[in-house]
Amino acid sequence: MRFDALRRRLSQLEDAKESPAGIIRRADLKAGNILMTKQVRTNMRKRIGTVPGVEIGDIFFFRMEMCLLGLHAPSMAGIDYMSVRNDLEEEPLAVSIVSSGYYDDDAEDKDVLIYSGQGGAANKDKGATDQKLERGNLALERSLRRGNEVRVIRGMKDSVNQVSKVYLYDGLFRIQESWVEKAKSGCNIFKYKLARIPGQPDAFGVWKSIEKWREGLSSRAGLILPDITSGAESMPVALVNDVDEEKGPAYFTYVSTVKYSKSFKLTQPAYGCNCRNACQPGNLNCSCIRKNEGNFPYTANGVLVCRAPMIHECGPTCPCFPNCKNRASQTGLKARLEVFKTKDRGWGLRSWDSFRAGTFICEYAGEVIEKVSQVGEEGDGYVFDTSHVYESFKWNYEPGLVEEDGSIEAIEEPNVPSPLVISSKNVGNVARFMNHSCYPNVFWQPIMYENNNESFIHIAFFAMRHIPPMTELTFDYGKSRSGEAAADGGSTSRGRRKCLCGAPICRGYFG
Repeated sequence: MRFDALRRRLSQLEDAKESPAGIIRRADLKAGNILMTKQVRTNMRKRIGTVPGVEIGDIFFFRMEMCLLGLHAPSMAGIDYMSVRNDLEEEPLAVSIVSSGYYDDDAEDKDVLIYSGQGGAANKDKGATDQKLERGNLALERSLRRGNEVRVIRGMKDSVNQVSKVYLYDGLFRIQESWVEKAKSGCNIFKYKLARIPGQPDAFGVWKSIEKWREGLSSRAGLILPDITSGAESMPVALVNDVDEEKGPAYFTYVSTVKYSKSFKLTQPAYGCNCRNACQPGNLNCSCIRKNEGNFPYTANGVLVCRAPMIHECGPTCPCFPNCKNRASQTGLKARLEVFKTKDRGWGLRSWDSFRAGTFICEYAGEVIEKVSQVGEEGDGYVFDTSHVYESFKWNYEPGLVEEDGSIEAIEEPNVPSPLVISSKNVGNVARFMNHSCYPNVFWQPIMYENNNESFIHIAFFAMRHIPPMTELTFDYGKSRSGEAAADGGSTSRGRRKCLCGAPICRGYFG
């Protein structure tokens, strides 16, 4: 998370510069180099087997992330190995491999991977040559003989951003056999057959299942409805229950945004920007950028850079293009979500697609109300209340890493001008199904934009960290002021509910 916070800030700074055409900007490499230099990394000692802190199914969007975590040390090479002393001499043993499609791997089977050795590929200076039994290839050969575990990371296309890759940690494999065969170039290459060790959680198998569902939703087990939104969203949201016989949640009207009975009037008339095309990072003539303290809040691919007390987006009054990057929370769902029945917490929400940290997921849609009592005791759980007390956490980058003044601490906590209560009991969207967690993977951010001199606040949800497909999306519901008093020894505990999130840091209740 520290790496990605820094990478986002460096991307933001690069986007604001006038860079010559054709210049490749790699904020990920720059961020990785800064953290490597400052020793902001972990698991520096190479090891065979599992890596502390990394779980099967974890995803990464940059090779440098895996380097910093000690999952796979080389930033380019596909084979990572270490020297181990035996009775007579030192020999190399493979500790991890990345199968990312550069070589001709057979990587469709979830339990077996046919991996091609390294070297011999053609480049602009020379043609293809025979691979040699050295370095990583020799390490794989020795690991075949030793039978040690090898970590496998699979690189795949990002379903949301086709030009990017997602790297999935698929767990531990063992090499079963090796051979030499002719490549299409006519040169000899090494091939290694790796088998997944049984009993590990599904990882790549989950991705393969999702591929089948995309081809035909009828193959989805437990499918109740193909689209719970009835076309209200640009992407269908399936309703699924493979746990029990319940056929769906109580009826509600689906809407894609928040409904105000009255607007929040600004104390002074407010106007949108005057940008005629799309708002450009670094353009301080844009009034919307000035409201964000001179920073464009999103990177070029629409990822939120920093949490802020309030983010100002372009609104309907602004003449800039509808696809302006400063409307990230207004362009609807970008990922394929599904509402599913959990084992013990009612209905939940998850995604077929992966999310990188800072990605917009959805907003909290519903009816703005005066107070919770309008919909009954805590609104049957379908209420979002900005006046709750929320656990603080740090998400933004560290200024000292980019040589900025670190003495002025950026404020991350939301600042809503007056308490905002949204009920989604009768009218709402997919956000109403997000469950509470004391260790959430999603956070909320207030966003304001104007229309006809009136200010409207929206509650947008963003990915707190990288989220693999089919992982339940959760956020912190916070504690009501009365619940906070009870926790501190007060007499009332109205609205408090037992927490079943299962997190190691679970505080036992919410609301």
